[in-house]
Amino acid sequence: MKAGKKKIWMGSALAGGLLLYYAFLLLPGQLFKEPYSTVLEDRTGDLLGASIAEDGQWRFPRMDSIPDKYRIAAIQFEDRRFDQHGGVDVLALGRALRQNMRAGRVVSGGSTLTMQVIKLSRKGQRRTYFEKLVEILMATRLELRSSKEEIFSMYAAHAPFGGNVVGLEAACWRYFGRRPQTLSWAEASLLAVLPNNPSLLRPGKNQDKLKARRDFLLQKLARAGYLDETSLSLAMQEPIPQQPLPLPRLAPHLLDRAMQEGLSQRRVVSSLETNLQRRTTEVVDRHYLRLKSNQIHNAAVVILDLTTGKTLTYVGNTHSGPSNQEQVDVIRARRSTGSILKPFLYAGLIDHGNWLSQTILPDVPTFINGFAPKNYSHEYDGAVPLDQALMRSLNIPFVHALRDYRYEKFYHLLQKTGFTTFDKPADHYGLSLVLGGGEATLWEIVTAYGAMAHRLNQHASIPLARRSAANPVFRSTYLADSSTHETSFTPVASAAAVWETFEALKELSRPGEETGWKYFSSSKPIAWKTGTSFGFRDGWAVGVTPRYVVGVWTGNADGEGRPGLVGSETAAPILFEVFALLPGHDWFRQPLDEMAFIATCRQSGQRFSPFCTQADSTWITRAGLVSGLCRYHKPVHLTPDQRYRAHASCTPATELITVNRFVLPPVQEYYYKQRNLSYKALPPYRSGCLDPSAVASMDLIYPRPNSRLYLPRELDGSNGMAIFEATHRSPKAQIFWHLDGRYIGSTSQVHRLVLAPTHGRHTLSLVDETGQYLTRTFDVLSGNGSR
Repeated sequence: MKAGKKKIWMGSALAGGLLLYYAFLLLPGQLFKEPYSTVLEDRTGDLLGASIAEDGQWRFPRMDSIPDKYRIAAIQFEDRRFDQHGGVDVLALGRALRQNMRAGRVVSGGSTLTMQVIKLSRKGQRRTYFEKLVEILMATRLELRSSKEEIFSMYAAHAPFGGNVVGLEAACWRYFGRRPQTLSWAEASLLAVLPNNPSLLRPGKNQDKLKARRDFLLQKLARAGYLDETSLSLAMQEPIPQQPLPLPRLAPHLLDRAMQEGLSQRRVVSSLETNLQRRTTEVVDRHYLRLKSNQIHNAAVVILDLTTGKTLTYVGNTHSGPSNQEQVDVIRARRSTGSILKPFLYAGLIDHGNWLSQTILPDVPTFINGFAPKNYSHEYDGAVPLDQALMRSLNIPFVHALRDYRYEKFYHLLQKTGFTTFDKPADHYGLSLVLGGGEATLWEIVTAYGAMAHRLNQHASIPLARRSAANPVFRSTYLADSSTHETSFTPVASAAAVWETFEALKELSRPGEETGWKYFSSSKPIAWKTGTSFGFRDGWAVGVTPRYVVGVWTGNADGEGRPGLVGSETAAPILFEVFALLPGHDWFRQPLDEMAFIATCRQSGQRFSPFCTQADSTWITRAGLVSGLCRYHKPVHLTPDQRYRAHASCTPATELITVNRFVLPPVQEYYYKQRNLSYKALPPYRSGCLDPSAVASMDLIYPRPNSRLYLPRELDGSNGMAIFEATHRSPKAQIFWHLDGRYIGSTSQVHRLVLAPTHGRHTLSLVDETGQYLTRTFDVLSGNGSR
């Protein structure tokens, strides 16, 4: 009796253990452990590109849904009772057993689709009856754990389709070049029969046998009522694919970026638009044919939708070949910014309040602590309005503005905006920060411009009462739906400052056929800016409309400079051709509530003063109301014939004529009057009428105060030479030059003198005929006796 109970207990324990094993241990939690391809899709699901899996197979991640045509065809061919059985089809097993016994070998497996999923997950197992039993048990367990849709999805994702093609989606793209959802009945039938014998699909081989199997299934589908006679006839006439097709490679650099940012072996749904990506790539390739003649081999384009922050186009490089580093994603590469950051300083200056959009800035030879910026043209205007300096991308005026604004403040403005590439102290960049002394990526630059536009759009769309609570952050991303992998930039400038900045940039002269854009009603207003780095290594162009921001970079990925590699010549033509692909929109709405309408001096651009002779009216930011009145217009006392200046101490007051004159400092005047013929220089003082407190009539162009001059020795060992230059308001003035107290010569009309000073500190003194005196010290770092 006890023995019987013991057997019952042991049997129950064994049955319970087997049941627990069946329930929890028989089927692994993750059925498939094979690596997958990383798949990049556009926002509608079209394939942009894919990477091959680590084991060399084209194996895409599981699809969310399987096309009905393929599901019907595969079930009709492999497992007609798939939706009814619990993992094992007893009738099919019995039929297979009879066929195998009759043939004396295994000719049929009788496997259901569920059993085939188990078989695919247990690669390398021998075909034995014990293995078949394991597949049966695991299949029934899989049916308890997963739905029919999940099981069929596993089958479709891991079935072999010939060569290194695994899974339905990879097969559709490799054999038919399109999405599974677009399969015809003939194509679905071909893919349904292929996993049963994947070796049938070989280029130029087995075509008749494979077509016969496909047509057999098509006839079976027709008998089941899925095709009528006409559809069957047309389907049977469809050709068999001859060889695998290459997968699309429309955004290879974005695919690489997604993999590097932790999205490997996934289906990455990007925000890109396939058609726009393809057409933009064609634009880049077309311009590459022009650029490569100058040995410029790389270019990149990014388009952002400003309403969503989504990336519409991501062209990371040209198709220039591996030897020209076409694999480099230059969108994320750090490159010298050139002048592309000037609009951010411009907006900062406008918001500061001390500068108005037409405030004049110095444009003269400049030497600041050894830093000697030059304009691209190597010419000088003397004085130029701020907005014109931006439009013409003049370097010297912006260096003077940055010196007054302080480069430390501009550095922190850029960091606060969101730039991450300026990772050295502000002193490392200094005044060169606005001319390309730092590096940034095209991705961050485009996002930063987008943030400025976002400020204006947000100001226009949000009521005043809710504006302060609105989130000003602009986020760019390349994913269709994700809160991760975003780049956040916060516009620091006010909406009014951004509007003034974009108004100035809108007026830039466009290249080539775009020159007369204003005369066409269909033209698009675009705020755009170019940049060129030192050594002609980088050409930039960025354009903004209320809906889009487009960024272009051109150059060589290895940093090689080329003559003519200028943003306006290499990048701007691409920019405008890309904008031609985009729909037009109205211009930004002016933020009038942040602005004031005032009178300004036409010549100085500053607020109108009682001494100004001509007035303009303009909109300014409210911060600009604190700016000073025009300081360039002054009352000047002249003799009755207006040929000389005089004052009451040397001329009776009744004989003086007082006029208001626009007066620039001597160096600025020297260059300004060459380009502005209407400019009236101050006449000299009448003999015996010198006013020591009057405006200076003389100045040194070179050297500037406290300059440090490096003068290399000549080939014969003599001292290095430098050309010293001065300017005087009177064209007939004679200047007497003294170096370290020793008279060295005089000049008239053109005040230039060639000197060869020795190493060390020197004092240069200039005296004109009226007794006006000018002294300047400078250091020579090389020369006779140099260290």
